Amino acid sequence: MSGDAGARNAVEWLASAAPDPETCRWEWERSPLGVALLPAGRLWDVLILPGGLGYPTLEVLSRRAGRPGPVLADSRVGFFVPPGTAARWVATGVRGAGHGAWIVVPHPGRSVSGVRWIVPPDGSGTLNDPATLELAMHEAVAGRGGPGR
Repeated sequence: MSGDAGARNAVEWLASAAPDPETCRWEWERSPLGVALLPAGRLWDVLILPGGLGYPTLEVLSRRAGRPGPVLADSRVGFFVPPGTAARWVATGVRGAGHGAWIVVPHPGRSVSGVRWIVPPDGSGTLNDPATLELAMHEAVAGRGGPGR
């Protein structure tokens, strides 16, 4: 799949989570910020880790799983996981965005300031596996010598 086709597929997949996909696409195209608010809990949930844990977790996850599912970042790192994960997730310092939450999502084919894709969606609906993500978090903490180091 070419980069342009991949970005188009990712746009369509992400926009399909919006109550009005056309408005979502319009916001990406015309908003000066290049972001849209999308509801979590339908196609995906997001587990949000502090940057000090999120970046090492992504590094471990990439080694374990090859190409991870979608991952957003600003000062925190958000891993897209299957719907319902956030409601069942229990971990200190990890926030879950599921049903009823809204996420700021940049256009997957463009660079914007602030929140950005570290791993953009590929449009296929591939998500991060929660069990593999949890193992990667544990390994990242163990490799750093514990939280806060």
